[in-house]
Amino acid sequence: MNDSAAGIADAVAAGRTRAADVLEQALQRIDELDPRVHAFTALTVARARRKAARIDAWRRAGKALPALAGVPYAVKNLFDVAGEVTLAGSRVLASQPAARRDALLVQRMERAGAVLVGMLNMDEFAYGFTTENSHVGATRNPHALHCSAGGSSGGSAAAVACGMVPLSLGSDTNGSIRVPASVCGIFGLKPTFGSLPRAGSYPFVYSLDHLGPFARCADDLARCHAALRGGAAQVPFPPPQRLRVALLGGYFEQHAGAQARRAARAAAQALGAQEEVEFGAAAAARAAAFVITASEGAQLHLQHLRDHYETMEPLSRDRLLAGALLPAHAYIRAQRVRAVAREQARRLLQHFDLLVAPATPVPAQPLGSETFEIDGRMFATRPSMGLLTQPISCIGLPVVAAPVRGAPGELPLGVQLVAAPGREHVALHAARLLERAGLSAAQVPR
Repeated sequence: MNDSAAGIADAVAAGRTRAADVLEQALQRIDELDPRVHAFTALTVARARRKAARIDAWRRAGKALPALAGVPYAVKNLFDVAGEVTLAGSRVLASQPAARRDALLVQRMERAGAVLVGMLNMDEFAYGFTTENSHVGATRNPHALHCSAGGSSGGSAAAVACGMVPLSLGSDTNGSIRVPASVCGIFGLKPTFGSLPRAGSYPFVYSLDHLGPFARCADDLARCHAALRGGAAQVPFPPPQRLRVALLGGYFEQHAGAQARRAARAAAQALGAQEEVEFGAAAAARAAAFVITASEGAQLHLQHLRDHYETMEPLSRDRLLAGALLPAHAYIRAQRVRAVAREQARRLLQHFDLLVAPATPVPAQPLGSETFEIDGRMFATRPSMGLLTQPISCIGLPVVAAPVRGAPGELPLGVQLVAAPGREHVALHAARLLERAGLSAAQVPR
């Protein structure tokens, strides 16, 4: 049986295996690996076994199975799961009542037949790029256990990267899907802003939050995205086409290390890039994203800062406190910059179907790392892992993060495949082309 989501679903539908057996194998792998990786914050074993039993009963009764039937998955611990407390990575919320119903995207995964096995670690309130959570401990990178899995959806990426589940859900405000996908060597999708509903998920920044999936292959990512949209989960890739592709240079080259630059150029070449272009507003867009994030995030958590200051995770708390002090005119100016950047990107995407850029400036950094170096310049690790994702988050474009094979001994690192709004299928198709070319593949650590 193929351990991809597609392979599992096909095997269950054909009767070559049972959903219950697939589930028990996943639980065994979690039991073996998670004490070292620490991706999960809670398991939903009883619920998962009930769901797997229902799927097997449907199969015995001759019913047609949905396209993700029997596929184990897990969700970042900011999605509501009925009967579980939605912690969003924080002890502040531990005394809140359990969720009464699943988040809307969890409901859609359930309708597609997927089997929820648990909830995943994250930076507190999704404010971070390293999943170094002092409340419950850091998630470790499966490829190098002394390194970060990225964040804030680090648990979501690590659980998929080491084969505990083939699919997971995360969130991306400033890069929280693309950063961990890059450093864990898997695929992740940040869809067009507003294209997937956020009902039943704990917010961070209302005007920047996205929800999306992780997977170990582009086909699984596409199936999961289709299920999240509420449609049939089996959506074929568009037929091969000549894509108009450009490599993003300028800011995206200047803020990338040598491995990241090589990965982006290799991916662009494999996709037939015609030229290198600049997104001139990138630096300003990143600055705008910082201000908008700090301002909106602080307003959301003002009461927590007043009532639970000592309980909050220091790394996120102090940044929220700083955001609360930002003047209104800074937020207004940031939104104006955002509008200018969005228009500049719109004009650029009139000439190209796809833009290619590195996803992270460097591979995974050691846990506790304060800085990393690019061409003699030092950058603060926790905010700067999002150097290359934030300019694109700010304007809401759909992006697939795809791993790129590096030299022997190098840790994983991925690229961003950026498309125009509503054209996720173009980015997914490009990811599939990179797989066919042998450049992009997720390697499960052994």
